[in-house]
Amino acid sequence: MEAYTGFAEVYDQLMDETPYEQWCKNVIHELEKYAIRDGLVLDLGCGTGTLTELLAAKGFDMIGVDCSEEMLNIACEKRVQSGHDILYLNQDMRTFELYGTVRAVVSVCDSLNYLLEKEDLVACFRLVNNYLDPKGIFFFDFNTRYKYESVIGNSIIAENREDCSFIWENYFNPKNGINEYDLTVFVKDKEVSLSSQERFIRLQEVHLQRGYTIEEMKLLIEDSGLAFVKAYDADTLEEVTDRSERIYCIAQEKMK
Repeated sequence: MEAYTGFAEVYDQLMDETPYEQWCKNVIHELEKYAIRDGLVLDLGCGTGTLTELLAAKGFDMIGVDCSEEMLNIACEKRVQSGHDILYLNQDMRTFELYGTVRAVVSVCDSLNYLLEKEDLVACFRLVNNYLDPKGIFFFDFNTRYKYESVIGNSIIAENREDCSFIWENYFNPKNGINEYDLTVFVKDKEVSLSSQERFIRLQEVHLQRGYTIEEMKLLIEDSGLAFVKAYDADTLEEVTDRSERIYCIAQEKMK
């Protein structure tokens, strides 16, 4: 079952508490350290384009890449409303192609955890290195193995809202570090709701993500040709610990 097809329709609604504004500030704070305040920036795994739009509003020339056509359709609707000149490309992170280099690449909201094999991450990182300007910056986050194994684990999460509800069944496989979450979403049928009756449509998707450790990520960054710069806890903005759930990483273009 392919991820982010029907679920794309309600993604923003269910992610309405995601701190995109703060994430945008965190990205800009890091980029400014390297004198990157404008120019071309790639949002890798951009989804529905929320962060892409925020960065465009800050003056960056944005490109968004995502493998889900449905998510990009919503991103394009936002582009029409905002009027921002954003280029969206329906491509896989492991094989994406750009028309030239960019000053920075950004990837947040655990997009890279969807790359289940280390070879896939290396392939992605090599392309990032290839398309970065000399000394360009790669800012990304990832969910740790600790989060999947000890925080989420094998659990069931349910939430009931007026227009949609969801059931999230989570399973973690300690042998391969793969986290599976089976989503069942019930969305109010807007056409029927205009009448005197109400009907909900059921959507089902299976998502697979792999948890990585900071040690693994450092090695993969270096194997790809990028230079590892630093990492820190994405929630506390302090040093990484054994209990860090999401980690920010900064890497830099290295001589190709």
